[in-house]
Order: sequence, then structure tokens, then C-alpha cells
Amino acid sequence: MGHTSVPAAPSVPPPLPGSCQVRCARCHEILTVAPGITEFSCPKCQLPQMLPPELMLTGGATRRQTPPAQGIDPTKIQLPCARCKAILNVPHGLTRFNCPQCGVDLAVDLSKLHQYFSSVGSSSIPGVPQDLPEETNEVAVDVEREEDEGGAVGETFIDYRPPKLSLGDPHPDPVVETSSLSAVQPPEPTYHLKIMDELEKSKSLSCLQIETIVYACQRHLQHLQNGARAGFFIGDGAGVGKGRTIAGLIWENWHHRNQKALWISVGSDLKFDARRDLDDVGAASVEVHALNKLPYSKLDSKAVGIKDGVVFLTYNSLIASSEKGRSRLQQLLQWCGSDFDGLIVFDECHKAKNLIPEAGGQATRTGESVLEIQARLPEARVVYCSATGASEPRNMGYMVRLGLWGDGTCFPRFHDFLGALDKGGVGALELVAMDMKARGMYVCRTLSYKGAEFEVIEAPLEEKMMDMYKKAAEFWAELRVELLSASAFLPDEKPNSSQLWRLYWASHQRFFRHMCMSAKVPAAVRLAKQALAENKCVVIGLQSTGEARTEEAVTKYGLELDDFISGPRELLLKLVEDNYPLPPKPDISRRDQNVKELHRKRHSATQDISYKGRARKALKWKAENDDCESDDESLTDSAHESSESDEEFRMCEICNSEEEKKLLLRCSCCGQQVHPACLVPPWMDLIPDEWSCYSCKEKTDEYLQARDAYIAELLKRYEAANERKLKILDIIKSLDLPNNPLDDIIDQLGGPENVAEMTGRKGMLVRVSGGKGVVYQARNTKEVALEMVNMHEKKLFMDGDKLVAIISEAGSAGVSLQADKRALNQRRRVHLTLELPWSADRAIQQFGRTHRSNQASAPEYRLLFTNLGGERRFASIVAKRLESLGALTQGDRRAGPSLSAYNYDSYYGKKALWTMYRGIMEQDILAVVPPGCSSDNLSSIQEFIIKAKAALVSVGIVRDTILCNGKDGNKLSGRIVDSDMHDVGRFLNRLLGLPPDIQNRLFELFINILELLVHNARREGQFDSGIVDIKANIIEQQGSPKTVHVDNLSGASTVLFTFTVDRGITWEFAKDVFDERQKDGHVSTNDGFYESRREWIGRRHYMLALEGTLAGMYKIFRPAVGEVLREMPLAELKSKYRKVSSIEKANKGWVEEYEVSAEQCMHGPKCKLGSYCTVGRRLQEINILGGLILPVWGTIEKALSKQARQSHKRIRVVRLETTDDNQRIVGLLIPIAAVESVLQDLSWVHDVED
Repeated sequence: MGHTSVPAAPSVPPPLPGSCQVRCARCHEILTVAPGITEFSCPKCQLPQMLPPELMLTGGATRRQTPPAQGIDPTKIQLPCARCKAILNVPHGLTRFNCPQCGVDLAVDLSKLHQYFSSVGSSSIPGVPQDLPEETNEVAVDVEREEDEGGAVGETFIDYRPPKLSLGDPHPDPVVETSSLSAVQPPEPTYHLKIMDELEKSKSLSCLQIETIVYACQRHLQHLQNGARAGFFIGDGAGVGKGRTIAGLIWENWHHRNQKALWISVGSDLKFDARRDLDDVGAASVEVHALNKLPYSKLDSKAVGIKDGVVFLTYNSLIASSEKGRSRLQQLLQWCGSDFDGLIVFDECHKAKNLIPEAGGQATRTGESVLEIQARLPEARVVYCSATGASEPRNMGYMVRLGLWGDGTCFPRFHDFLGALDKGGVGALELVAMDMKARGMYVCRTLSYKGAEFEVIEAPLEEKMMDMYKKAAEFWAELRVELLSASAFLPDEKPNSSQLWRLYWASHQRFFRHMCMSAKVPAAVRLAKQALAENKCVVIGLQSTGEARTEEAVTKYGLELDDFISGPRELLLKLVEDNYPLPPKPDISRRDQNVKELHRKRHSATQDISYKGRARKALKWKAENDDCESDDESLTDSAHESSESDEEFRMCEICNSEEEKKLLLRCSCCGQQVHPACLVPPWMDLIPDEWSCYSCKEKTDEYLQARDAYIAELLKRYEAANERKLKILDIIKSLDLPNNPLDDIIDQLGGPENVAEMTGRKGMLVRVSGGKGVVYQARNTKEVALEMVNMHEKKLFMDGDKLVAIISEAGSAGVSLQADKRALNQRRRVHLTLELPWSADRAIQQFGRTHRSNQASAPEYRLLFTNLGGERRFASIVAKRLESLGALTQGDRRAGPSLSAYNYDSYYGKKALWTMYRGIMEQDILAVVPPGCSSDNLSSIQEFIIKAKAALVSVGIVRDTILCNGKDGNKLSGRIVDSDMHDVGRFLNRLLGLPPDIQNRLFELFINILELLVHNARREGQFDSGIVDIKANIIEQQGSPKTVHVDNLSGASTVLFTFTVDRGITWEFAKDVFDERQKDGHVSTNDGFYESRREWIGRRHYMLALEGTLAGMYKIFRPAVGEVLREMPLAELKSKYRKVSSIEKANKGWVEEYEVSAEQCMHGPKCKLGSYCTVGRRLQEINILGGLILPVWGTIEKALSKQARQSHKRIRVVRLETTDDNQRIVGLLIPIAAVESVLQDLSWVHDVED
């Protein structure tokens, strides 16, 4: 409805009973295959083909339910079934079996195998040499997959102490570093601080803050290949004390006569914190100048008089300019001078992100300005400073002074660097952080979260809210249909259709986001009151305040209202009021205009050719005068063209636009010419030779009646549409919708007298003292200016005058609300996130408001979610950033608060969405059984598909819908555009607008498909799990490490380590594990020792299986490789293994396998990879490339690409700890087969001295 109709596909004749329809593999024509026929040729393209096995018939007309095809397994023989011709993967040695497709009993005649393969063009059995098979061991295949999945996740954090400096006192709070970063040593410190004596007396900086200053100053003495001074990146977590560290850096530079500095941050309020930090480190003499309070003239002029000190500005100031066009950036560049070698501090530098936008995006002006100031001041000492400096590698584009790309590196441009990281996956991101630390350009410590509690709390919708939500979802679906219908009646030239739908979907998203927030208000209030009762205080974090809706309502209804504003209602009203498609309203005043007067006016108008005709005539006349030597031919052309323009173009006397003469009506009485459509009523017939305009006709009753009838019809249409619009507005006003959550929470927790509000809004609604009605009032008072109101509210909270604080991103950047030992209010903070921020940068910043240095107690975090599947859309975006952020800025993705369970906008998320859409649109079989359906009841699945399709139609994902007739009667057909097939954000966003029941079922289906894809990827060794821990009983370094590369700038090196690893489990250890389990009384009937059902190379494989945390899943222990990460389902366990009843037999088999695995892999002595194969080998040699990796990235990629095993081609980051001396190493795993290639390609190799 309202969409352009798609041409109907050519009709396909209905299939015969028992037949089936398939698509040709070459030309995609739909073919009907008669019952009983399995092989056929396409009548159109003549391609011979056969039915897929799942469409083969067995025993007449009933189709057999068949398992999905698994593809070719290279470890087995591929043989065709004698009946259905399906290609089967047959394990070596298996001689009798049933075909899984058609069920026929089959036997393999080994004597005829070679004859069969020679007939199909193969000289031998595929994958099998003439003697014993190499990789035919079914258990070996399982072990190889288990090894590819990697080890378990080890400890995440290590207590941090400066490894190479012993200056200063310990930090006042426990500080940690991720175990990955802690495995990397920074360079030797060579810089000596001038302010060290002062610091020892004042004790104002801790040892780790002093360490940062030393390494930053040391880095600033180096220059990059392009001549610019090298920069430093402070990536410490929120609350560690970055502000005071920056103040220390400024003070140290001041002693070196670098007495000008730029400090760029996010908010002008933070100028007061900068002043405090400088005072704390003893730099009271250094002045801080707020740029926003200064004129645009020269800073060092007599009028302004700033010769030195710190100019404090915000990122907004950096891109600001005056009305006269003077920019702040030029002003700063003039003050600094081209030879400036002072500090430029990009505090909270994540604000400069998006310099390198994604395809189709625009670079932000802030990012461009940050880049320009660095380029114009090449000698400046640059410091990037933020806990969330690079939440995505793309956002590192402005960090040009780190020297990770450009001259002298293996990445000529930033795009090359970005491409390598994208290809390397999350492991590559983790290496970048470690590389930067090894080169002495990066520190990243975070406050220990020990004592802090994280809890995800689901706030189910209350019955009233559930009903409200359901009705709202239904109303939006009806509104969409109404807008489509109204748009269909508009004139085609109305240009605002796409604009309408953009506004519709933006409002749709905002509306349901409000609804989700409102649904969590009762839970938030309950948790807040509970915390206050336990003598704690509360901080509530949200993103949107609803200020715009409130101000619109106050403007419309006045300052005094009956109740708080409902943000969702105002949003809906605004959408319909401003954008409902109305036909043009006719101008009634024209009806009364005197026809004779109109006739007189038209007669007085000068009859002339069009402007275009006149212009051409004048132009030609001028040209002829200018060019006296024109020949006759040109004169003729000129005259011809001039007369042609006179003849061809005329002006319409009503709309004054020019038109070709033949398209205008010409009155034979008065000579006026007009468009047929400009007349009232329009002239609908063909243009006649003789015609009189309405003015020239007599003023007859017929003419007047026709004109009045036409205007009346237009008016009627307009009034009907307007009446429809007013009815919709009345329905919106009658809808039961929630109030603005911010006002609601403040009201329920005791009003502004008890709640400190730190947001960006200027005013708020407050309940009047009598309790009846609310009144709008400004947040500031006579005593407190608006720009200081948040600082005032913060003081009231920290002094304990108010015990609840509500913060938004706009009002809380850089604000400290922790249980500070210096503050009066030292109650434990309970931090509730009512609304998760849009990005991880903001999430980390918000969490960091209440978790900071010098706190009496760590906060409790309560992350609130509703039980609506669609609400996870917001969590999904943040989780994606958190996962990447933890990897990049802390060397380990597990460093941030864990929200990875909510990360759906990933490669596998997009693939899952594509799979689900194809299933719902019946282009494919659904990968999993939908929730609430049964695989035995196919009608329940069909019913779900119909409901799901209708739901996707209602939220505009399925387009161009048509209700089918005939055999597909009452079925919806439509299409999903390609761009939507992978757009997880849009799916989760639109999902919010569905009634809760179908919303949750669709979401659950999406998650189940996602989990299946991830599980399959893990099984195939394709899943990127980031850093993998190598666990073993014995890990020892073998010989001295080899240095294979040295960085000229920092002296940091790339080193190849070799380790011997014993992964096995002795019989005694395995027996003790089993005995302990029996003593605890947790033994399952299936727990015990197992042997493989089949023999390979004359022996069976043994293992211990114990039921895991999930019922039906078993933890596996193998003699050769120890405990396996993957748990095995009971069905798989029983199909491949059988329980050993005799403990003596298990003992003998276990010991034998333990001893054999020390010398050979599971494929036996004739394995084609020989000593390079590590599958199931207990004693292994492992090679790890540690230290600097980025400079040798290309070499490693090239060497790994030549590997035979698929999992060895992927760059894999591993971590291990030696068992003899507890040495931690993190680096790239280099397969034994690739070591020689890596060493040959690198420039030089030599042994490292101890």
C-alpha cells in the first residue's frame, strides 16, 4: 500500500499430486519434478541434474525426514548410495550400514573400491594412501577440533606495581593490569625528573603516576621517521588519577622552560578540576586560562595579556569561530608559534573519534581539527589521555604521533593498519596494546574492581505496563497503515514521502526506548529505596532527559499542568501534527473573484513571446552586431533559430512558467495561453483548435456550478483527511502512556529536595506542595548560576545533604561521585543504570563516576534490563564496543564489565539474521525449531512462520507485500531488501515495536540460530576467541630465546621463544579425580572411564567422562591432552565410546596411550605431517613470537598462509606461564612447520644474552 507495485513473476503451473518443485542449479527456473523421478534435465538450459537427497521419495508418496547434509568429510571415503545416489561419508573400515537418506541396507565390497574410483577418474581412495590410513582416526578428528578451540580462560587481572621504577609511594587504592599486558615489559627508564625532590616531600603523586610522567617525558625525546615528535598515550581507567598525572607532566615541562601548554577536555566545568590538580602537585604558580571566557583576538596581545600558562579549552571550542570568521584553532596556533615544543594534552580524547568514518559517513570536524593542530605543530609534546581512547581501531585515526603507521613502519597508511587489524580479528587488537606498552608509548592500569559488584537485573514488565506496551505496539502498526493510505491520496509531486518515513522510524525508536525506560522505573525506585534503607546512597545513570518534549509541552500548555508530561505521548502528537499527509487546501477566496475583472486583467496583459524566446533573439542580434564577418549561412541559421524560439515557446498566463506552444490552450477570443492543468476546473480533454477561455465565456450557471462543484470536492477531501488526523490525535491523547522517567523517579524518591540532578537540562517539572498538579521551574536559582548548578548539586550529594544522584552523560563528564575518603558522604554507592549508554566509551565513563581512587568502599553496579527481547538492541551496541574496547585499551577483552552476552551486532549476528530471514521468508528451512514449536508438529512451525512474517510486515522489514490466491491462499508474499538482510541494529530496533509475545519469540529464534552458528564455528576451529591460554602440567622454556627484530626508535625487540609442554594426565591423577567425585556424592550414572568403540592402528582410545554443569553434557579428560575445554553431549559420548566396566582394563589402556602419545601423534607413525603434527601428542614443542609484533606482521601473515592445517593459517594470540619459574609470555603461536619460514623471511636472527 503506497509502494510501487512489483511486476508479477511468471505463473508456475500447479504441481501434480506427489510431485515437487525445485529451482534449476544453472538458470534458476522453477521446475516441477514428477513423482518417482530423481534424475532429469532442465528443459530450458539442458543441464543434467538430480533431486537433492532430502527430496527423494521412499516407499511411495511419503517423504522421509532426513538429516541435513554435512558436506564432504576429508577423513572419510565418499561413496554413492546404491538406491538414492546420495554421496555418503563412510568411515574407513566400516563395511555394513544403513543409508541415512533413504534407509536402505548397504555393504562395502573393499575388493571393488579401487575399480570404482578408477571409473570416476580417481586412481585411489580419496584421502587414503595404499597402506594404512593417516587421518582416518575419528577420535583424532575430535581432538584436533578440541585443540583448535584453545584452552580455558585464565585469570584476567594481575596486581600492578611499576616493573622498572621504585620512585614514590604506593597508590592509595589497589590497581591492576590485565594479565596479557602484564606479560609485556616496558623499556628501561632513562629519564630523570626535575620535580622528583618536590614530589618526595609533598607525596602528591603515587609511584604509578610518577612512572607515567617518566615514560611520557622519555617518549617525548624521540622523533618519528617523518620528523614529528613522538607522542604518548595514557590509557588508565576512570578514577586512577589521570588529571593529577597531567598536572605533574605540565609542572615537569615548566621546569624545562616549556611554559605554554594546551589542555583540551570535554567540559568547561573541568577547568576547576585542572586548577585543583595543579595546586595539588605544587604548581600553584601556573595559571589556567579558560579559553571560552577570552575574546578571539591574539592571546599574547596587550589587551588579553596571556604570555604563558595553561590554556584550557573544550573540543567544542577547538572547532568554534566568531561571527567575523576568526577561529579558535587559528588563535591557538598563533599563540603557540610554529616552533612550539610545549605540551598538548588531548584529555578524554575519545571525543576526537570518527576521523576515519565507515563507508558513507563523514569525518567529524573535531577529529579533523585534532589532526590539523598536530600537523601544524610538529614539535609539540602530544599526550592522548582517556580510559576509552580507542573503542574501535577505526577511532585511532587521530593518534598519528604513536608511529604505528606511516614512514618507517610496515603500514604505509592508516587504512593498511586498519585492514591488518580487521583481518587479524580480536587477537590482533590485543597485540596492538601490548606492542605500544613494549615500545614505551602506553600505560594502562585500572582500579581493581575487587569489592565492586556487578549484577544484571531483569525488570519484568508489570501487568499494567505490559498492557500499555501491547496497545502502543498495535497503535504504531495501525498508524503506519494510516500514513501509507493518506500518502497514497497525495499528488505525486509531493516530495516529503521519504522524509516522513525517516521521521516515523526515528520517532518509533525513541518512543519504545522511552517505554523501556519507563518500564524499569518501578524496579529502579524499589532498588533505590532498598539501598537507602541499608544506609547506602544511590547514583542513577541515564542518557536522555526528555527535556525537548517537556519544553514543547510547557510552550503549548503553560507553566502549570495537571500531571507530569508523558514523553512518548508528546512525541507521537508532534509526529502526527507536523507530518500527517494532508491534500492541499483549495483557495475559496478565488471562487468569489469577479470573472469580468479577471477578464479585464488578462486582456490588459501584453501578449508577447516567452522570456526564453526574447533572450535568444537578443543574444543572436548582439552576436550578429559583434561579428561583422559572419557568412550567409550563419545569418540564415541565426534567423531560423530566432524565429523557431518565437514559435516554440510561450508563457502560461496563470502560473507564469514557459511551455512549448503546442502544449498550451490558446483562447481564440482574447489570445491568452494557459496550461490545461492551471485552469479551475482543469481542462481534461485534448487541446482543440478553437477554444474560448472561461473568462471570455458568458458567466453561465453551468460554468459556475462546475467550478463550485470542483472546489467543493477538493474541500471535502481536505476536510475528511483533516478530520481523520484530528481523530488520530484524539486517540493518542486517550492512550494510557507513562510519564517522563526522570521526573517520575525524582518525584517518587522525594522530589528535588532529596535528589541531586546532574544533567544538561535547564528546567524541570516539580509537584506543587498541595500534591495537585505540577509546575515548571528553572533548575538554577539567584544564588547559583546555570553553568554552576551541576557542581552545586554534586557538592550537596558529596556532603550528604542529598543521598540520591541522577546523572546523564551531558551533565556528568569527569565528575567524581565515589565514596571519597575526603568527603562527608562516605556511604557505599549503589549505581543503577536505568538506560545503558549508546557506546562503550560512555558506559565506561558512566561506570567510572562512582569507582575512583581514594574511595572508602567500591560501588555496587545494577544494570537494569526489561524482559523484552528488543531492548537488548541498546545493550548490543554497547557490548560490541566494550568487547573491542577491553581488547584495545587494556590488552584483554575480559577487562571491561562483561556485557558480551548482549553482543549481537557481530559477524555471526549478521549471519544469524540472514539465516533467520531466509527461513521466515520460506527461501530455506529454518536452522532451528522456533520457540514454542515442535519438530514433530510441522503445522506449529508453519503457524509461527505466518505470525513472524506478519510481524516483520508490520514493522516495515518485509516490503511490497501481496496476499496470495490459489494454492497459496491467505499467504503473505513480499521481500526483504539486501541491505536489511544483515542489519542487526535495524532488526533489534524495529523488534521493539512488536507486542511482547511475538517480540520475545522472534528474538529467541535469532539467539538460538546465533548460538548454533557460533557452536559450529568453534567445532570447525574458525571461531576467533581472542587470547587463548595454553594450560599444561609442565611448561618449560627450551634454550635461549632468539631476537628476530629490534625497533630502532625504542629499542624494543621481537623475540622467538620455544617451550616444551607436557599436556598429559597420569592414570593416578585421573583416578584421584574420579574418586573425589564419588566421595562428594555427585556421581552421575554415566560418569566413568570410556574406550572408543572402534580400533585404530590396532588400539582403542581411552578417556574419563564426568557430568558437567549442564545436564547431559560431560567434561572430558584424555591421557594425552588433559582436560578438554569442550563438553561432550551424552548422545555423542555413547555413539563413539563405551563405558569400561573393569578398572584394570581402563588402567592398562590409559597408561599405554599416555606412554605412546609422548612419541607420536594420534594418526600413528606414518602420519603424512610427520613430526610437525601435534594432534593428540602429549609432549610438544611450542614456538611463540613475543615482544613487538606489528613491525613483523606482514612476514608472519605470509608464513602462516602457507600452512596445511586451516587453524594454523589464522593468526592466534596465546598466553602461557612456565611451571618452573612462573614466567608469563603472550604472543603469536607459530606452528612448528612455519618456524623456518618465519626465520628466513625476517632480516636477521641471533641468540639473546641472558
